[in-house]
Amino acid sequence: MRSDAKRNHERVVAAARDAFAEAGPSTSLEAVARRAGVGIGTLYRHFPNRQALLEAVYIGEVQQLCGATQELLALPPWESFVALARQLVGYLATKKALAHELMNYVDRDAAFFKSCRDDLFLAGEPVLTRAQEAGAVRPDTDFTELIQLIGGIAKIEETAPGQRDHILEIALDGLRRRD
Repeated sequence: MRSDAKRNHERVVAAARDAFAEAGPSTSLEAVARRAGVGIGTLYRHFPNRQALLEAVYIGEVQQLCGATQELLALPPWESFVALARQLVGYLATKKALAHELMNYVDRDAAFFKSCRDDLFLAGEPVLTRAQEAGAVRPDTDFTELIQLIGGIAKIEETAPGQRDHILEIALDGLRRRD
């Protein structure tokens, strides 16, 4: 991609990410183009349809989360694990509407979702394994169960400020190994 084209692509993805986060996935593509400071034709040159734009935003978010997990390995094992759990809850809580919208176009077993799941496992499993090997996290769980647990917590509609964080703390306490 030429540098102008690449910049426009990045601006559209960033604008879409912000617009979907603020107004939900029903945000119009015209509103995304305006927010990016490009014409609707430029948006469609990069993303031929709504699904392509939603996928680009979703992939970008997964890549950002996966990239952040590498930094966690510099922390002590338990702190690294807790930071990963917090990042996952935050990510899943804010992306559930985007994932739901994507389900209108592709099913849960689509190659696109499988690739994102694989990337998430490649990035997150080492953090869990390291914490287990250090004796900080109970050994009878795996990353699939962790994602299911975190996903459930992320779906909770908070009725009081900090409620989701409190529930995560309870879950983390249950995952902490005690001898």
